[in-house]
Amino acid sequence: MDAFGSAKAFLDSNTILTTSCLISDVQMPGMNGVELQRHLSAAGHRMPIIFMTAHPTDAIRARVIGDGAIGYLSKPLCEQALLACLDKAFNLDV
Repeated sequence: MDAFGSAKAFLDSNTILTTSCLISDVQMPGMNGVELQRHLSAAGHRMPIIFMTAHPTDAIRARVIGDGAIGYLSKPLCEQALLACLDKAFNLDV
């Protein structure tokens, strides 16, 4: 498992091709999580993405789920909800 301080740091890393699941905050410095999801999709990177946010909205939820995210969780994170998303992520054929 790797952690990155920003979307740019993740994109600049060598781990994109080996990432099995991405957990991203919606709000991040620079590129936000929604923009990161769009960038990855446009570049052909297919991986399950789970979003988390302290400021959930129905509009953002609909957008990221519509664009293929497998989870949209509110902070503080519910452990069971996160585990359910991870179970879904690792049982997908992406």
